[in-house]
Amino acid sequence: MQFAFTITFHYIFVQLTMGLALLIFVLKTQSLRTGDPVRAGAARFWARIFGVNFALGVVTGIPMEFQFGTNWAAFAGSAGGVIGQTLAMEGVFSFFMESAFLGLFLHGERRLGPRGHWFTSLMMLAGSWLSGFFIVATNAWMQHPVGHEVSPEGEIVLTRFASLLGNEWALWQYLHTVTGAVVTAGFFMAATGAFYVLCGRFPATARVFLGTGVVSALIASVAMLFPTGDGQGKMIAAHQPATLAAMEGLFHTVEGAPMALIGQPDMERMSLDNPIVIPHALSFATYQRWTARVRGLDAFPREEWPEHVAMLYFAYHVMVGLGTILIAVAVVSAWLLFRGRLHASRPALWMIMLSAPFPFIANTAGWTTAELGRQPWLVYGLIRTADGASPAVSAGNALFTLIGFAGMYTVLSILYLFLMHREIGHGPEAVAGSPGAPGD
Repeated sequence: MQFAFTITFHYIFVQLTMGLALLIFVLKTQSLRTGDPVRAGAARFWARIFGVNFALGVVTGIPMEFQFGTNWAAFAGSAGGVIGQTLAMEGVFSFFMESAFLGLFLHGERRLGPRGHWFTSLMMLAGSWLSGFFIVATNAWMQHPVGHEVSPEGEIVLTRFASLLGNEWALWQYLHTVTGAVVTAGFFMAATGAFYVLCGRFPATARVFLGTGVVSALIASVAMLFPTGDGQGKMIAAHQPATLAAMEGLFHTVEGAPMALIGQPDMERMSLDNPIVIPHALSFATYQRWTARVRGLDAFPREEWPEHVAMLYFAYHVMVGLGTILIAVAVVSAWLLFRGRLHASRPALWMIMLSAPFPFIANTAGWTTAELGRQPWLVYGLIRTADGASPAVSAGNALFTLIGFAGMYTVLSILYLFLMHREIGHGPEAVAGSPGAPGD
């Protein structure tokens, strides 16, 4: 529970920085090619937002590194030789790359010149996304362990480093993760643009925010469904079939399995209450055949089931439901944008603004699905979660420190909201001659 709380809070900032890294690079590239000062100012503004989130991400990420040793000592002792590889590479290579070039981007524009400043945005993107890859590769190995052997002493030893980085599960999970981050950043940028339009502030920059945000949100939202979501789903079907059955609320093995849109799992009767389903859709989505046989939970021993089937089912359906809503919002917004009517449509601008929290919730629900789906395993098929905890740390110790984290993160949340309110309230720097600049 303590690690789930800290990593969920931490990922609020990480997903926004990963997505913004790409959009800042896009704005800098457009500015370099066209000489547009509005896009250059937009890139600087989002770099400041990036900096706030990066700082909070660092502060909330440090405790998790220590938690591997304090709370999960048995896990670290058994699998540290594997996960230590990618976690160390994340810190040594990508974190320092990202932080160093963020500093250069924020403070070195005059010294570096246009091309040098553009290069720093590229390296910020590389550092941010490389950092995400190493973390996802670590989690992917825990979901689908490859390239290892277990020593007689019970220690898991990495036998093939390339398998760790080239894990097929890591490829699809990484693509799904970074695409989700772009959805978050796209909607956040579009919502900020909509806010400025509705307030009548910074109209030129607001148009850039809306255009860049809506287009990126549309592309990424669709990519979340296909191919990245489809690829991730096929990984689960191939390597964690009991998890797939729990996610879909499929209690019984059936040919031509339906896909549940709505329903409540009844664990006593092994059924879905009040279901609304699409007939045969799960069989087709999983095996590309309408009558394919899909194994339900009854095909697996009870000890192989995910521990919290109902919670897993709801987390997965929250993710899918919000993803569907986000695709619809992005499609409508893009249609209005390309017809030149988005900036004048107050209902659409309000719709974009109110949609801004949904990607954060959907991404959190997605990670909740992944982690609940792996239970009761810490490393799937190798280490059970109960066997990975530190034997010297009691439940009372964990609860006490969890309360401490909750208090500390409440203070950080207040600080974060204050900084974001100040930056967005201050707005993008005024561009001489542009509408909305001081003196206009």
